[in-house]
Amino acid sequence: MSPLYIALVHYPIKDKTGATITTSVTNLDVHDLPRSARAFDVKATYLVNPITAQRAVVDHILTHWTEGDGRFRVPKRVEALARARCVALVDDAVADITEREGQAPRILATAASGDHPVIGWAEGRAQLETQTQPTLILFGTGHGLADEVRASVDAGLAPIRANRWSHLSVRSAVAITLDRLVGE
Repeated sequence: MSPLYIALVHYPIKDKTGATITTSVTNLDVHDLPRSARAFDVKATYLVNPITAQRAVVDHILTHWTEGDGRFRVPKRVEALARARCVALVDDAVADITEREGQAPRILATAASGDHPVIGWAEGRAQLETQTQPTLILFGTGHGLADEVRASVDAGLAPIRANRWSHLSVRSAVAITLDRLVGE
């Protein structure tokens, strides 16, 4: 089984005009993505944002729940949030995984639009089950991953289709993706 990692990418991201921007981290993402990831035995969740102040906010939240008073209030959350990491760039997440696993990860990207070559859910699941190379799945924010990120991935995952309306929250998309790829 491929060791699995996920990253919520806040930069480089496209805005509605296609320009490259940085989006803001939300408190809900910091809490909910690692919890979904833990439920599916994802090794780590990376929150990618190059803005120092944004990373400081994430680190403050994570510290509160893993080392501060929050750990007593909701003890189960500690286990999930202890697997979360805040990094400046996708390359930093790749470097961390490479150091942990001894090899660089295969990188998959998600997209709501399906405007790039994709692998289907069954193929993605089969690859995770049969390969030992670590896998990093990138989830975009804003209006999706910037072209330079999409150009650097090994494959894209098929978009989630829900009655042909593609505007799920990223938290929902992460949970659905993980269930389809590694759920029972």
